[in-house]
Amino acid sequence: MKNSTLIIIATILFTGTVNAQLKTVKYTDGTQVLNGLSIKAAKKSSQNPGILLLPAWLGIDNASKEIAANLSKLGYHVFIADIYGEGNYPKNTGEAGKLAGFYKTNINDYQRRINLALQELIKSGANADNIVAIGYCFGGTGVLEAARGHLNVKGVASFHGGLGKDASRVVEPITAKVLVCHGADDPYESKEEITAFQQEMRDAKADWQMIYYANAVHSFTNPEAGNDNSKGAAYNPVAAKRSFEHLQLFLNEVLKK
Repeated sequence: MKNSTLIIIATILFTGTVNAQLKTVKYTDGTQVLNGLSIKAAKKSSQNPGILLLPAWLGIDNASKEIAANLSKLGYHVFIADIYGEGNYPKNTGEAGKLAGFYKTNINDYQRRINLALQELIKSGANADNIVAIGYCFGGTGVLEAARGHLNVKGVASFHGGLGKDASRVVEPITAKVLVCHGADDPYESKEEITAFQQEMRDAKADWQMIYYANAVHSFTNPEAGNDNSKGAAYNPVAAKRSFEHLQLFLNEVLKK
């Protein structure tokens, strides 16, 4: 049997195991039905640390499911948020871009959807005062908005997320600790946006850190992003591994276990 076939079979088996562990949770925003995914911590803890996971612009995907499963093994309750809602899931990147663009523009709507998912994480058993929000791409933008919007999280971790915000918005103090994991060659974040973000963090008196990964572009944590850096988005296994290790250090610092 060829190696490629073995990899495909292993992936199918792993995905099936993860899907069996994750439980669909229906919740609502007014009349809009949302479908999040919840997974309990594999280890019991009196502190019940929780992680709210905001997925990339296509919505809940295999990458976010795998990350949630890995984090549950480390002792965290995890909830994957559904930002778009039933009947609004994008069928392609074109639709995803429009939907993500709406929430990036309508920040109050985005923050509300994030907070609704946060409440579901708490209902699943996580300690309301012991939670970190993490996000990827569009979700990475979302966790920064969670920090800007003063949602009740101890910290936020953004992976290849959008950093920019409307310059007309007032910079307010940020109390959540901030981790940004960024591809050094990501073409979707300009030097100007990066500089403005870093200045915002200083002005907000935030406890922040930004880590760059060499030879990494957008979506470097997602195995389904391909391996062609020239397309602007590609998987980088070294950067993915390092960023997950950096996440664990961040969680160990910020959350009680």
